[in-house]
Amino acid sequence: MPRFSIIVPSHGVAGRLSQALDSVLAQSFGDLELIPVCDAPDAPAASVAAAYAERDSRVIPVHSPPSAGLSGARNTGMRAAHGTYLLFLDGDDVLVPGALALLDARLADTGDVDVLYAEHERTPWWEGEPSNPAAPLLAGVPGGAFAPDRAPRLTGVALPAWSAAYRRSFLSERELSFPDGHFTDLGWGGLTTVAAERIAVLRSVVVRHRLRRQGSRLNLPGPHQRDLLDQVELVLERAAGLPGARARALFEQVFGVVLKTAARPDRMPSGHRAFFRRAARLHRAHRPDGFRMPGGSVGVQHRLLAAGAYTAFRVLRGANRVAAGAAGRLPRPHLPLTRLRYALDLRRPLDVNLAVYCAYWGRGYVCNPAAIHAVARELAPHIRSVFLVEAGQEHTVPQDVEYAVIGSRRYWQVLARAKYLVNNANFAEGVVKRPGSVHVQTQHGTPLKKMGVDQSTYPVVAARSGSFTKLLGRVDRWDFNLSSNRHSTQMWERAFPGSYRTLEYGYPRNDVYYTASARDVVRARRRLGVPDGRTAVLYAPTHRDHHTGFEPGLDLEAFCEAAGEDVVVLLRAHYFYDRGTGPDSGRVIDVTAHRSAEEVCLAADALITDYSSIMFDYANLDRPIVVYADDWEVYRQTRGVYFDLMAEPPGPVARTPEELARIFRDGSYLSAESRQLRTEFRARFCQFDDGLAAERVVRRVFLGRPPQDIPAVIPLAERLPAPAATLVRS
Repeated sequence: MPRFSIIVPSHGVAGRLSQALDSVLAQSFGDLELIPVCDAPDAPAASVAAAYAERDSRVIPVHSPPSAGLSGARNTGMRAAHGTYLLFLDGDDVLVPGALALLDARLADTGDVDVLYAEHERTPWWEGEPSNPAAPLLAGVPGGAFAPDRAPRLTGVALPAWSAAYRRSFLSERELSFPDGHFTDLGWGGLTTVAAERIAVLRSVVVRHRLRRQGSRLNLPGPHQRDLLDQVELVLERAAGLPGARARALFEQVFGVVLKTAARPDRMPSGHRAFFRRAARLHRAHRPDGFRMPGGSVGVQHRLLAAGAYTAFRVLRGANRVAAGAAGRLPRPHLPLTRLRYALDLRRPLDVNLAVYCAYWGRGYVCNPAAIHAVARELAPHIRSVFLVEAGQEHTVPQDVEYAVIGSRRYWQVLARAKYLVNNANFAEGVVKRPGSVHVQTQHGTPLKKMGVDQSTYPVVAARSGSFTKLLGRVDRWDFNLSSNRHSTQMWERAFPGSYRTLEYGYPRNDVYYTASARDVVRARRRLGVPDGRTAVLYAPTHRDHHTGFEPGLDLEAFCEAAGEDVVVLLRAHYFYDRGTGPDSGRVIDVTAHRSAEEVCLAADALITDYSSIMFDYANLDRPIVVYADDWEVYRQTRGVYFDLMAEPPGPVARTPEELARIFRDGSYLSAESRQLRTEFRARFCQFDDGLAAERVVRRVFLGRPPQDIPAVIPLAERLPAPAATLVRS
């Protein structure tokens, strides 16, 4: 029987779950079992938990449906637990180092107690000083184990469920479980307070609670606010037999929460008066003998609530002024003179049949937005589409595709009226998210390097990234965010915290890797000028933030000479650069300016890259990939990465030009070992790319089809990527 069972509900926190699990498994005290509670075996968090279970036998994943809520997840974890003491940890929080050792040592001093309360740290998600709200409540209580009567103000109502350790046999004997509904921590805290006979306190921080950028879900408006009174009634009914001091403290703390909610009518679009009246009835029915109203304005609120004086209560709290102020805070764009017409267009109705697309800040008709647009023309022909491009890039748009030049009158007009806005980066700062509009963020790669707010701790990158506050304002416009694998799903959640819905549909631009034919491959090679019978190796290095311009990092002519007579190199610099090294020379063909990265990949027999995300896309073709990592440590330190590519590469790794040439000269890039590395890489990063990604997006977003009507992802083993040129030569 382990000393501790740590139960970790994981709904909606797949991006941070690994950090929570790591914080438990890294504890110096190892007598534990870790129970992640996942929505379903195929949920994003479930894959994270399963990977941990494979590596550590102490990890025991269980499943609870999302409909069961937080209470159901915790109760499921409790039923699976075997530990002497139970701890609850939210999936986006962490145990501080040494926490379990401190808890064990304290329990050794106090002996078995029903509940051991501990301090916790509330950490702002972005900036600001952490706080320790439990410290004042835990101060001044007896030093050892004690009966609750000796510290009547110490109740679980004022503390979250994860701020204590609970003796499992105590919970079982008293048949305690988390009550259904929202505000379950209040119900749980009250029930354990009433039942506990022997408690103790640890005056050290055990859990670091990381506040969400969006704030607590319980503070959002909606009918769930009424659940608070269900929890209050449950607790007060159980507390009817408590001694006087404990009953009065519990009552005051419970109604402290009720009054805060009653003072916020904006949290209940309807039914606020009914909420107040029910709260008043509970106040009168359960007010313990000897309870004295608090002093000051809080006491006045208690009296008005007890009297059912709804109008007077709202006037006292200034609720009408709060509501009026909230209406005045609706976003209003700050518009220069050139965009005044945009403000007028925003007042016109949305055009429900208009979609606007943009890729790479207007660099052309490319990437995921172009792939979605092409399929939308077939499956949703009623949708009129406009592609946004920079001045000078008009020639990149097919003749039959409508476009608007960024900054023009037409540009602002369509942005103001369109219901659908699709982008692989972000629309301009001044673009307003209108109610009823649908913003689709397609992304443009799988993240190896740190992205979004995760860049903030890397000075070179952060200095070039601009305002992270403005970035998050743009994220708040997203309704949907595309993902091509579970790794991306998790990292996007961390890098771009927001309220968008993730669509694990794959990247539409990668559809072509499964729909292209052998003839398409031959045509691509001829368009790029690849001589017949040659092995075309695509060299695609990534951008380096510590460089001021494009630096190839490799003598490509020398590589070709050393690699073999049949090798030619297709050089494709990062999209930040208009071209690579200049005119083609000898066996090096500069394809940087070619519009379609996908066509370049189809033409290539193998890929050499360093840390570019093109490797994740190219892996769909199941062709050889070689990593040239001559400056991995520098890149890792200056840019930051999400995983160690050297430990999990898609193929052979070369550190020097000589090693790289040898890998091609002796054919080891085609070896069984190379294929095994690629197979493992594909299983992890090609999960959802199967040729149907664009169709899924169009059916879900433009046609409004329910999830069950969206084509399922074809298993990786059943997909047939476009053949390499070596297989189609005649």
